Amino acid sequence: MSDVACHSADHFSRRTLLRAAGASGLLWLTPIAERLARAEEAAPRGKPAKSIIVLWMQGGPSQLETFDPHPNSAVAFGAQAIDTAVPDIQLGAGFEQLAEQMPQIALVRSIVSKEGDHERATYNLKTGWRPDPTLLHPSLGAILTHQTTDNVEIPRHISILPGAWPARGGYLGDQFDAFKIGDPQGPVPDVKAFVSKERFQKRVQHLHALEDNFARGRLKDLDSQKTLHRTSINAATSMMSSEQLKAFDVSLAPQSQRDAYGDTPFGRGCLAALQLIKAGVRCVEVMLDGWDTHANNHELTRGRIKILDPAFAQLLRDLKAENLLDSTVVLCGGEFGRTPRLNPLDGRDHWPHGFSMALAGGGLRGGVAIGETSPELPDGKPNIDRDVKQQVRVEDLHATVLTALGIDPQTEMMTRIGRPMKFSEGTPVKELLS
Repeated sequence: MSDVACHSADHFSRRTLLRAAGASGLLWLTPIAERLARAEEAAPRGKPAKSIIVLWMQGGPSQLETFDPHPNSAVAFGAQAIDTAVPDIQLGAGFEQLAEQMPQIALVRSIVSKEGDHERATYNLKTGWRPDPTLLHPSLGAILTHQTTDNVEIPRHISILPGAWPARGGYLGDQFDAFKIGDPQGPVPDVKAFVSKERFQKRVQHLHALEDNFARGRLKDLDSQKTLHRTSINAATSMMSSEQLKAFDVSLAPQSQRDAYGDTPFGRGCLAALQLIKAGVRCVEVMLDGWDTHANNHELTRGRIKILDPAFAQLLRDLKAENLLDSTVVLCGGEFGRTPRLNPLDGRDHWPHGFSMALAGGGLRGGVAIGETSPELPDGKPNIDRDVKQQVRVEDLHATVLTALGIDPQTEMMTRIGRPMKFSEGTPVKELLS
């Protein structure tokens, strides 16, 4: 039997194992076999994605003006919607370019969370866990870089325009924290020496000699178990002389391409994300803040959409043109949504009871909208228990993305204090896994 045939037979048997057992009424699966069968059933049918780009909308974007519009309803308060390239799916007004890319996008309109505070909700969305005073959980990018190895001389986890709560390595270690940079039109910080090459090399040699003397005796494993100082120094010096640093430089892109993303820090960040993914970086997070619209919601949201629409749409176009879309998950959203009613300042307040995220690429199913929120306002006070259909928890979203990346969400890691922790306690959303 050929290798291809062997693979196909193995794929069939594992994927159908649980279904066949259930259909025949045979409850003979061991717990391990059952877990493997369920994992195979949930897994995407194509190759797993290699990378992820997170477009982080800090402040909590209103779902009603972005990915879950209800025009001419009680909750719209005048907000309008536009048709997209997928029949029966609309986006908020202003997303003219993104609307054309809708066949590649999945909208999850029914995300629910128990966190309505910015800091706690940001932690929740970036890690898939609620804050725990005894433990710091890793972000999606940290998990991905921890679970993969690459011959890349620049950081594999990068945050562009980072906010107050950047992506962290958590219990996996600080070495998996995101490398932070500002507007990509400026130089990458701290990668150029201010002395000659010869003098710089001598300084590094002297530093290593000093550390060798310090680490004698019982401290031989100081770097691997404690400080990671030498590891960090070696990585930094390799990066300083790497040709891959050019991936940060958006000025090398054609002017027409730069214009397509928009002349904004966020637009340049999305272009840099494309270049970095091409260079082998595993995770890039680009932040667009200003979504905390407690006052003048409609006006402020229009301004954010004007920046987001061209950058998001062009990123998808370029990823597809570079044959990178199938291997790259793109996730766009913020820490929660906004209330389905306006406050006295014409703003919308925090609302974690049914908000939206957009996903694309990575083998995920496009052209769909998962879940539904009600456009009604009974007595002016939405009933949060009934207004969201087909609820998707934050941990379910994380489990879905991890699965698309070829990482078992149930994978357990041992923390530094000997506490076993799963990457996620969520259940992958099957409708999103092609």
